[in-house]
Amino acid sequence: MIDAYFIHLLILIGIYLILAISLQLSLGYSGLLNLGHIAFFGIGAYVSAILSLSGVPFLISILVAGIISGFFGWLLSLPTSRLKGDYLALTTLGFSFVVYAIFLNWVEITKGPFGLPGIPRPNIFGIDFSSNTFFLILVVIFVLISYFFIHRICNSQFGKALEATRDDELAAKSLGKHTLKLKSISLVVSAFFAGIAGCLFASYITFIDPSSFTFINLIPILLIVIIGGLASLRGTILATIIIVLLPEPLRFIGLPSSILGPIRQIVFALMLILIMYFKPRGFFGKVDLE
Repeated sequence: MIDAYFIHLLILIGIYLILAISLQLSLGYSGLLNLGHIAFFGIGAYVSAILSLSGVPFLISILVAGIISGFFGWLLSLPTSRLKGDYLALTTLGFSFVVYAIFLNWVEITKGPFGLPGIPRPNIFGIDFSSNTFFLILVVIFVLISYFFIHRICNSQFGKALEATRDDELAAKSLGKHTLKLKSISLVVSAFFAGIAGCLFASYITFIDPSSFTFINLIPILLIVIIGGLASLRGTILATIIIVLLPEPLRFIGLPSSILGPIRQIVFALMLILIMYFKPRGFFGKVDLE
């Protein structure tokens, strides 16, 4: 029983890690205060769930989920490429509300508030990933792939250009960098991996509904990026483990679920306040949060 519980936590850590490092690319390295990241997560989850329920193989479903999420990332980049700071945050937040409304009201496809039950677990080349142990192996594989690609991107010339754009866009333009294109590509790649995380989430939980993709669900991911430190993948890994595991002891106190949820939010808020007071850049942050 305890082993199954820890396997469950490790799976959640893996899924949230993919989601967090993808947000780190757009927020930490590109300086885009993207509050619509949870929408890409939801798009990936719904696309893969609909395809899987239609009998499409898992590998195709997860690839299509990432591509469609990336496409919506590109669409979002068109009206927001010239926006900064609060204006960008509000626009991307509005995007997440629009996507949530589609999930909730497009009943013919998403089943609305009733959600999509019975999402099948992956079966790849005859290997059944129905058990959590095997599913953990699958998640670890995708974590390693996602981390490898995002790490390579962040440490490439493209990544350095992103950091230059984040720190001083005018100076980057004067050096001949196409900053709007750089930001657009980073948002597309970020959305692609968020869609991958969404597919894994839907396959693991086997049920999704719109309530899993609200702004409230984005707060822990934002906390991971901020607490770990902007532009720090190493910090993101540490913060993901802390944020997933921190509220778990509350489950063993015996509190009713109506109280447990608000206490989790209080714990997250207190941790954010303490981190911002004692370590404004997070654990391993390279830049300040403006």
